Amino acid sequence: MKHLLFAGTAVATMALGGVAAAATLDDVKARGNLNCGVNTGLVGFAAPDAEGNWSGFDVAVCRAVAAAVLGDPDAVEYTPLTGKTRFTSLASGEIDLLSRNTTWTFSRDVDLKFTFVGVNYYDGQGFIVSNDLGVGSATELDGATICIQTGTTTELNLADFFRANNISYEPVPIETNAEAQQQYLAGACDAYTTDASGLAATRATFEDPAAHTILPEIISKEPLGPLVRHGDDQWADVVRWSINALVAAEELGVNTGNLEEMAAGTDNPEINRLLGTEGNLGEMMGLEADWAKNAIAAGGNYGEIFAEFLGEGTAVNLARGLNAQWTDGGLLYAPPFR
Repeated sequence: MKHLLFAGTAVATMALGGVAAAATLDDVKARGNLNCGVNTGLVGFAAPDAEGNWSGFDVAVCRAVAAAVLGDPDAVEYTPLTGKTRFTSLASGEIDLLSRNTTWTFSRDVDLKFTFVGVNYYDGQGFIVSNDLGVGSATELDGATICIQTGTTTELNLADFFRANNISYEPVPIETNAEAQQQYLAGACDAYTTDASGLAATRATFEDPAAHTILPEIISKEPLGPLVRHGDDQWADVVRWSINALVAAEELGVNTGNLEEMAAGTDNPEINRLLGTEGNLGEMMGLEADWAKNAIAAGGNYGEIFAEFLGEGTAVNLARGLNAQWTDGGLLYAPPFR
């Protein structure tokens, strides 16, 4: 019996490995659309309008990848996922790509068998409170009730922070940002904790945003980025370099306003390789020569996308900060296109 059980386990493992190693790029091309997992609704990152059209910073990644692979940024089926359901959906093959403000961690990369293809937003966990609470620091939240999304890194970070500061809290578990907002505004919790960008996005939807303060403490590193399943390096390359193309385009001065002109050829070999007028980078990944041009055309370069959905001219009102180009004191840095 032991041998039979072992054999069954081995077969199951081999079967799972076969799923993981499936050629996702071929599947997406044959299907004619990209299945992309996104947030259930977070202003600036991923949210549907009244007609069900999705938009946002993370949605822009889905659109760029669809444009790179299929030549059509609208060829995307969006699956809204909670912190609990996102990984199951990706592992099962329900979605091809998860682009849902997800933190790159050791266990998710190694134990859950996912491949993070890069960081598209450098973040950290924070807290938001009502001004009426009279709190100016997270260290003053001893005994507070705190709304927190289940199935996220924020649960562990929260426990670590309160333990390190020798203070206590009472968690109020919620599953979606919408639920957290509702509970927080109803007074079911004294504070809400999540990524600082998510707090800014949530506060932007309040009737009186100025009545709420995001506390100064950032208690963790939260490198957020898209991820795919282990075992399909070609697909990981496609998604990784589609994101790199958006970052490189900003650094190189390629944007939606001059894209067609640049694509006709320039004196900069790096731009020419990026846009497919020199070399064969697209062919190396199984894509057309203009794959990166299409990705950029879908919504602009990284800076254009940030400005449209998250920047200081939006309701979310985020500065570039760590998400500025490396040439401007930030952490954004695309490897060479050569």
